[in-house]
Amino acid sequence: MEGRVFIRFAGVVETAGLTVPYQLVPSQGVLAKPSKWRKMDRAARRALLTERVTGAAAHALHRSAVDFVEEIFEAADDVGLDAVTFLNVLDELETSEPADYVFERIRQRLTHAVEREQEERHAARTKESINLAEYPASFEVASRMRRRFIALLGPTNSGKTHMAMEALAKAKSGAYLAPLRLLALENYERLLNVEHEGEDLKVSLITGEERRVVEGATHVASTVEMLDARTPVEVAVIDEIQMLADRDRGAAWTAAVCGAPANVVYLVGAPEARRAIEALADRLECELEVHVLKRKAPLSMESGAVRKLRNLQRGDAVIAFSRREVLKWRDMITEIGLSVATVYGNLSPEVRRAQAERFRNGTADVVVGTDALAMGLNLPISRIVMTTTVKYNGVEEEEIPAALARQIAGRAGRYGVHEEGFVAGYDDETHEVMRSLLKEKIPPVSTSGFSVAPSIEHLHRIASVTGETSLVKLLKRFVHNIDVPDGFFYPRITEEQSERALWLDTLTLSLAEKFMLSLVPISTKVPTLQSAWEHWSYSLAKKKICKLQPHPNDLLFQSLQEVEDTCRMYSAYAWVSYRVPEYFPSIELAQELARTASERVDSILHAQNAAARKKQSGAVKQGGNKHGGGKRR
Repeated sequence: MEGRVFIRFAGVVETAGLTVPYQLVPSQGVLAKPSKWRKMDRAARRALLTERVTGAAAHALHRSAVDFVEEIFEAADDVGLDAVTFLNVLDELETSEPADYVFERIRQRLTHAVEREQEERHAARTKESINLAEYPASFEVASRMRRRFIALLGPTNSGKTHMAMEALAKAKSGAYLAPLRLLALENYERLLNVEHEGEDLKVSLITGEERRVVEGATHVASTVEMLDARTPVEVAVIDEIQMLADRDRGAAWTAAVCGAPANVVYLVGAPEARRAIEALADRLECELEVHVLKRKAPLSMESGAVRKLRNLQRGDAVIAFSRREVLKWRDMITEIGLSVATVYGNLSPEVRRAQAERFRNGTADVVVGTDALAMGLNLPISRIVMTTTVKYNGVEEEEIPAALARQIAGRAGRYGVHEEGFVAGYDDETHEVMRSLLKEKIPPVSTSGFSVAPSIEHLHRIASVTGETSLVKLLKRFVHNIDVPDGFFYPRITEEQSERALWLDTLTLSLAEKFMLSLVPISTKVPTLQSAWEHWSYSLAKKKICKLQPHPNDLLFQSLQEVEDTCRMYSAYAWVSYRVPEYFPSIELAQELARTASERVDSILHAQNAAARKKQSGAVKQGGNKHGGGKRR
């Protein structure tokens, strides 16, 4: 017993060639709880049994059993499952639950089995549809070319990028692929100043947010994600090749190495990328030439930590790892009489350049920045001063890796400006940790598991064999089900893309539209930017034209953080506009407003710096004290 007194009818269903015995409790087959049953006399029990155990009840139960068996047989047969596996329990269950409950439990078991069967079938079809070993062949132009790789590897300030850009400038046609918009812009301008056979080079600039397309251009500078895999060129330069190992963006470098359609491809970056480059060259059957370069100016640790603000000097670059810390150190340094340029990741490329130029031309004595200084921005830094070696990694604070420490430190001692570069920690602990990090051997980039991100073609292929339309499910199938025969190439998506896909699946958008919106370069962790992204997504789903409404005067009343976010929002709108201009037509306005916001950020930073210096100057006049300064080394 299961705490109830009940009756059960036995019978046999014969249908569709099946013989299915059953023992089931009819809908009114539960008579009473044991305690109540014990209190009933014999007559009451007999009366209750007479009422419930009837031919009509048995017939109704049998009819329900026949209908149910036929239902399960048909459903199982549709998907190639054996119905008997599910129906056997009708004669085996020791339960007081009425037949309807038993039937429902069996239906659920069948549903789960069907889902498992469908999942296995879809997984198998997905695996058959995409073999990642064939990934290089998807770049048709490059795979038909006889390409030669030249690796220029060395630390910061070894002249590797200069060598590659010289070769690019001399080529009849070429492409420069940058890790940052800022570097794409800098090298675009560098190429513009080159003469080839008595004429200026015709150069285009292509980034996600900006396109300066020149008719008849022979050269292009772009971000690595904007690789043009269809137009063959003589020379391509892929900068910061060690980014192959980057968790979020490494797939763009994998695509560039596999797909850059150039006779000669320069792979420029850190020495730890050598083994990875050799593995890729071997896999792609490309001839490889490796040059390992040394620093042009020596780099040394200072004998001791800086310890006090007054020990800072002109030419120093002070490194912190968050916007808040950068602005805090800027304010402290200006209070001792040094002017400060400010560089951090949240700033647009235009503002970073303007701030860097202040340091470069001597208007600013010191530059305070995040590790954004480690990539690009050739500055006359004499000494790197680390305020900490701990950085937030998105989950927790951890010590920076030796590779990043070395890249930051390498910015000191610009060749032709300083004979030697110096590195110091601000406090004793940071100084010693930095000393250890610079001595640490950097592990090589892995020779397999190169990241491959899904393309819309990949997702359409999976959708065609599975019938799936959900973006989040298609992305998961790409990651978990495609064929990865030897692990040399490996499927990856970012956590942010997966989170966005889940939300985008609630809207009436095409797969291509959802995929595009999942890639918009905007931080959905900032409420105002998240709101803008959601508004654009809703607008596209409703096929509404989304124009920008300019309110430039609003910038005058916004905080520095708000203006920075406004700038990023306009840049992201431009990115979307390039891809669906019919619904986001305000691209020129977006770019103009982004420039205006950038100028406003720069002016706020300049004004804050000037105000702090004015305050300090007044304090010096009153107290007669002077601090800091010194000449650049």
